[in-house]
Amino acid sequence: MWARASAGIVPGFFLSAALVGLASWMLPGPWQSTLVAGGLAFFPVWTGVFCLAFRFRSGARAWWAYSLLSAA
Repeated sequence: MWARASAGIVPGFFLSAALVGLASWMLPGPWQSTLVAGGLAFFPVWTGVFCLAFRFRSGARAWWAYSLLSAA
């Protein structure tokens, strides 16, 4: 359980940042105009990624999947 929780916290943080950054980059207009919306959306996305970490069978799988996704 602790391994899955830490997978949701550490690589989940980077995965959430990547997802929010990608969504902000894809929005029309300059990237500066999406900073506030991205900052507001980051915490709910991170909370969702953290909760989804408990759907994995083991902490090792959660670490592996989140690390791979955040590195890509």
